[in-house]
Amino acid sequence: MTSVAVQDSYPPDVAVCYGCGRLNDDGLHIRTFWDGAQGVATFQPKPYHLAITGVVYGGLLASLIDCHAVGTAAAARYAADGREIGSDPVLRYVTGLLQVSFTAPTPMGGELQLRAWPVEVGERKVVVDAEVIADGQVTVTGHVIAVQLRQPTP
Repeated sequence: MTSVAVQDSYPPDVAVCYGCGRLNDDGLHIRTFWDGAQGVATFQPKPYHLAITGVVYGGLLASLIDCHAVGTAAAARYAADGREIGSDPVLRYVTGLLQVSFTAPTPMGGELQLRAWPVEVGERKVVVDAEVIADGQVTVTGHVIAVQLRQPTP
């Protein structure tokens, strides 16, 4: 598994995302690590991430799928190119499509496991499937199309 999270390699101008931006003091700070075939992450919901008593808010869960899948897309493209995460030019993806299905209530309390894997890796588009796991049960699944931001021209 990589020792550096994909999001830690983002340049300052794109490291401000609410979900995964390390420079967003109020954000969720999702950190995706690449294990060679998939992106893995964890997230500990706070008491205020509540939907109803004992259940994590669905909008938060959608955000976890979104940012983790986009980070996984970058990691998959780095891997396809035989490059280290964060090597120049740095890759940054944004969401082109986000589909989320809630298969069971996600209980509050424990740490959530996030997994995502590339389904298709193209030059600028990466298709990723993802899931949130709580207490060993998949509670949320997602399908994301991530699109690479173009590098600014000098």
